[in-house]
Parts: sequence; C-alpha cells; structure tokens
Amino acid sequence: MFRARPLVWMVLAVAPALASGATAPPPKLSAEAIVERNIAARGGLSAWHALQTMSWAGKMDAGGNSQHYIKAPGMPAPPPNLDPTAQVKLPFTLDMQRGRKSRLELQFNGQTAVQVYDGTQGWKLRPFLNRHEVEPYTAEEAKLAAGQPDLDGLLVDYAAKGTRIEFEGIDAVDGNPAYKLKLTLRNGRTLHDWIDAQSFLEVKMEGTPRRLDGRMHGVVVYLRDYRKVDGLVIAHLIETSVQGVARSERIALEHVGVNVHLDAQRFAKPT
Repeated sequence: MFRARPLVWMVLAVAPALASGATAPPPKLSAEAIVERNIAARGGLSAWHALQTMSWAGKMDAGGNSQHYIKAPGMPAPPPNLDPTAQVKLPFTLDMQRGRKSRLELQFNGQTAVQVYDGTQGWKLRPFLNRHEVEPYTAEEAKLAAGQPDLDGLLVDYAAKGTRIEFEGIDAVDGNPAYKLKLTLRNGRTLHDWIDAQSFLEVKMEGTPRRLDGRMHGVVVYLRDYRKVDGLVIAHLIETSVQGVARSERIALEHVGVNVHLDAQRFAKPT
C-alpha cells in the first residue's frame, strides 16, 4: 500500500491539467517557417502563382435595418423593417485581376453602384446617392487602392515584394493559439498578421485605420470559413471590426471563381 502512494500522487498532480483541457503550447517557429506552412495550407506556391483572376459573389453588411434609407427619385420604397437589429445585406460581385485591378458592383435599393480600379486610377458611380455621373477616385481613395495586396495576399513572395516579416509571439484568436507576425511593407507601413497554430491559415490581420468623428480608429479583419476552390483555400467569411464601433461588418461569399475570363473593359472607366 505504501508503494502505491507515489502513483496516487502522480495521478492527483496530473488530474487538474486533464480536467482543464490544458494542451501543450504550439512549437516555436521562425517567421519564415510560419509563412511557408501558411502558403502550403492555402494550396501551395505554384497554385497561387498560376492565379491570374478571381471573382467573388455574395452579400455584405451595410448597417442595421434601423438606419434611414436613401430613396432615389422614381424608386419604390423599401420593405418595412421587421427586425430593427438585423443587418441590411447587400448583394455584390467583385472581379479582380493581377496588377490590383478590381471592379465592385453593389446592389442597393434597386440600383447598382460601381467602383473600378485599373491598377493606376479609379472611378465610382453612386446612383443611390442620386449621383449619376461617373466620378474619379479621390487622392486618398487612389492611394488606398494602390496599397492593397495583390491577388495572392501579403505573404506569398513577401521578400520579393519588399516586405520584412518578424515573429512577435503567440496570441489567442477566437480561443485558439495563433502566431503573431509583424510585417513591415516596402513603403514603411507596419501591420500585424495572425496565423492559426494548427491550420496555419490566416485568422486575423490589421486593416487600414478609418477616420471617424475626426480621428483615426484601428481596424481588425477576421478570416473564417475556409473552403477549397480549384486547389486554393479561400476564406468565405470576412468580418471587419472597427475600434470603438459596436457592430462589425461581415462579407459572406456565396461563390468564388478562379481564373475566370475577364474582359479588359471590366476595369475601364464606367459609362
């Protein structure tokens, strides 16, 4: 009986850890190794190099139903709001091509808003604001579009893009451990990117700060619901949270097209 006591004490010592579901911390890896595993988890380097165009279709949040609608002349009134707390979800399509070319079409109140960027300059058409003339991007909008990541994101070929990456530690994202990376871009801007320690997929990243109420607010983007599309692994739920704003903004993808044919006119100035 006396000989059994050490075993009893070992069991008692281990039991609390088992009961709490404690798991070993993820292994320490270099920033380079984390990026390599991320690219492999997303489909591999050759698959992303082969990507030339991508199209998204889905719905994006545009605020709660309690907001005031902007009714364009001659358009019918929106349906009554049955749930004031629910989000208004607007159908959209987004076509993208290498060189940061993009065309966003957003359906709202029976009309279509358009934003186009051809890699150098951009235009917008906003009929729901009763603005039926094509307007050029502002200098700030053009700068923002030019600074957006290309189709393959921030991590693919990061060194060739002039980005420096450092490992900064391990954080919890949605209750799971994630590697925190610091990215210093060619233009000197720094941001953070979090890679899930188990799946090695991006789960969180810093977005471009927004100006609200006369001051800048930090932005965080969460990437969820990854699915495989033609060999690539792509997040189908993108949730943006702005510091100091209670309600987040969600983009839910219903269809993703890879290497679809896009006519050059898709990225020309709208008519």
